[in-house]
Amino acid sequence: MEYATDPQISPDGKHITYVRHSMDRMSDNDQSHIWLLDIAKGTHLPLIDGEAPSHSPRWSPDGKTLVFVSATDGKPELRLLYVQSDRHIALAQFASAPSRAIWSPDGKHIAFNMFVKGKSPSFAPAVDKPEGAQWNDAMKVYDDLTFRFDGRGYLDEGTTQVFTIPIEGGSVRQLTHGDADMNTSAWLDKDTLLVTGNSAEDRDMDFIESEIYAIELQDLSITALTKRDGPDAGATVSPNGKYIAYIGYDDKVLSYQQSNLYIMNADGTNAREIAADFSGSIGQIKWHSTSKSLYFSSEDHGVISLYRTDLKDNISKILTGIGGGSIGRPYANGSFSISNQSKPKIAYMAGFSDRPAEVGLSDYKGKKQQILTKLNDDLLPYLEMATVEEIKVKSSHDGKEIEAWVAFPPDFKADGSFPMILEIHGGPYTMYGPYFASEMQRYAAEGYVTVWANPRGSTGYGEDFALEIDRAYPGNDYHDLMSVVDEIVARQYVDDKRLFVTGGSGGGILTAWIVTKTQRFAAAASIKPVINWMTMALAGDIAPYVRRHWIREDPWSNPEAFLKFSPIRYVDKVKTPTLMMVGEEDYRTPAWEAEQFYTALKMLGVDTALIRVPSAPHYIASRPSRLIAKTDNIMGWFAKYDVAKADQQDKVAKQD
Repeated sequence: MEYATDPQISPDGKHITYVRHSMDRMSDNDQSHIWLLDIAKGTHLPLIDGEAPSHSPRWSPDGKTLVFVSATDGKPELRLLYVQSDRHIALAQFASAPSRAIWSPDGKHIAFNMFVKGKSPSFAPAVDKPEGAQWNDAMKVYDDLTFRFDGRGYLDEGTTQVFTIPIEGGSVRQLTHGDADMNTSAWLDKDTLLVTGNSAEDRDMDFIESEIYAIELQDLSITALTKRDGPDAGATVSPNGKYIAYIGYDDKVLSYQQSNLYIMNADGTNAREIAADFSGSIGQIKWHSTSKSLYFSSEDHGVISLYRTDLKDNISKILTGIGGGSIGRPYANGSFSISNQSKPKIAYMAGFSDRPAEVGLSDYKGKKQQILTKLNDDLLPYLEMATVEEIKVKSSHDGKEIEAWVAFPPDFKADGSFPMILEIHGGPYTMYGPYFASEMQRYAAEGYVTVWANPRGSTGYGEDFALEIDRAYPGNDYHDLMSVVDEIVARQYVDDKRLFVTGGSGGGILTAWIVTKTQRFAAAASIKPVINWMTMALAGDIAPYVRRHWIREDPWSNPEAFLKFSPIRYVDKVKTPTLMMVGEEDYRTPAWEAEQFYTALKMLGVDTALIRVPSAPHYIASRPSRLIAKTDNIMGWFAKYDVAKADQQDKVAKQD
């Protein structure tokens, strides 16, 4: 499988670079390489020769040069490609990986992020060991609230800081210092850089807080341009230099709040919201070359759509269907870029139900759209892909409309004989959509009618819909999911004795919650779940956020607030055979979450098994072999409890 991400159109609209992903069978990794599309000529070539991975291409303001991240002999580096000469050079090599590289307006400097190691705390000097002695490693001392994070493990002491480097060679200059992480955002002008971070003393306690700061390169003085309680980020400067657009919200200390669109003057004055009547959450933002309007993306009922707003709040939808960047499960994940023309061209990730993301191109009105790549035409035309149907049902709880999708096996007939897998998304504040997903296609190919839905709490349906689960999760989203299952059964799509349920993360807790409330499923597979909100709020990597924004109570003073929504509280109600699966290096929903449920089920005599995925973080499917093994084991578990399938196999065996 191959798929496209991060399409970047050149300022003149003539070329598009994008990151082309493929699966390396020998290294068991998702490999990324940058490719270049010439729109007029139709040529489609790799940006550089060689096997080194590359990503994050960004055009210079004049469109003559590209900066991107690559590596030589495993050492991270920033490289420059001179497009006309097709020559590229290493701008610098670094001890830590650079990220978020952005060009200065005059094209002479590049700002970027890099991790800076700090001094680890210590209360005693290490004892000198004899030469050649095999002693235990030195003590590891932590004194930060967040001392481990999913995908990174136990954290090294240090912070992410902002640097600049001239493109003609020279020394790297560190612009930010201190104990707070800082990240590049945009250049205000050639002498001023905008960064995002949180320098407050209590920043560890307020997980989502951030401000936009302006750094004067002459003396490195730093000024906060935003000051409210709430996250502000995504700063982008208008082409005329007069305005800064950004996204954020006033923090009401809720489990979910939509991001709004704001602009302020370049000096931080006159901050005001625009597109205030827009019902969705603002995602990526880009200025039009005239500085009179902005393009922005937003989740929109299962898909990502692109909109344009002027500064007087006149909004129009340009195109929809952005996404397709989540290869395993059908999450809406996509991005776009625009050229600097008065009538700009738009490059975007184009999502489909039957193939992974391609590179799409549109005119500025969304009237002329075309797909520029066919990355899987060597494979997918020769496979029978599952067809996907959208359905909408009324929740049995309160009649709210719930959107869902169904992938059908190749020999499907609505005769009530097929098994069904209900696959539940995580988050919980995210959404599924009608996008290609290898897990769903695999389930369908193996004969399962495969169903996924956006129950209450999902994003893309307005803030009120998402907040239906605020301090009530899991809860009535259970009824939404069961209403979807009821509809599938009523349509004679499936056999109600052959129902199975699975989901990961938020879908994992909902799977565990479901089996405490019903015995209608023949078997369940709970993947990387939260099982006990108390341990999650004290030991997960986002524990401060869970405590402050989700539960809004202290586990030591009000344990009931945590336990009443914890599946472990009701585990004695479970009769359904339930598989538990978790990554051994998952620090988002740590292994002991799944292990608590597994141990309790064992004590209660319920059929269960525990699968620990070696070396895997929360994103189990981050390596291709893990994705395959995850899907295979779920289907293997379900097959064990599929009575109809077992009966059918017995009949075949007797005939033989």
